[in-house]
Amino acid sequence: MKKLAVLFIIAGVVLLSIGGYQYIKTIAAEKNALDEAKELLSKDSANSDSDQASKESPETFFPGMGDTVGILEIPAIDAELPIVEGTDPDDLEKGVGHYKGSAYPMQQDQIVLSGHRDTVFRKLGDVKVGDTFVVKLPYGDFTYEMVDHKIVDADDTSIIKSTAPNEELVITTCYPFSYVGNAPERYIIYAKPVVEEKS
Repeated sequence: MKKLAVLFIIAGVVLLSIGGYQYIKTIAAEKNALDEAKELLSKDSANSDSDQASKESPETFFPGMGDTVGILEIPAIDAELPIVEGTDPDDLEKGVGHYKGSAYPMQQDQIVLSGHRDTVFRKLGDVKVGDTFVVKLPYGDFTYEMVDHKIVDADDTSIIKSTAPNEELVITTCYPFSYVGNAPERYIIYAKPVVEEKS
């Protein structure tokens, strides 16, 4: 009986160690991606002052998979999060993933951003209708206002659809927020453009 108890303790310590390591690794990857995004945006801002012709535009902005592309700010929860192209596990480890095939601001269609509820979107449930999101990209900063939210099954992909020519920001994460393991549902936020500013 003592041997069994010792085995359970060892297994618990190993699981906690693995979880702790994964958490620290994720936080480090997110910080690196945020630093990279800030550098990208400051470099593009400096370039736009000196060479307008080389500046990105919505028509030419199609990043490669895994690229850090910008920053998502959520003032209501004091969040500043890197946006990465793609929603594979490696991409979501770095920050908020942009769903490949969806649009970017000023491309006149649905923009889909996704993230983990236990890392980048820990406090997403505190965001309310009327709160704003700011998407910062090399070609400008774009503000969206939350207009609605809903909860759907985890395998429901019907929320990803063309809204052309109307622009819509959709933010998704797993739900319930406090669920341990693979959550059975997804929490969806819908936001509409409020202000579009060219930097």
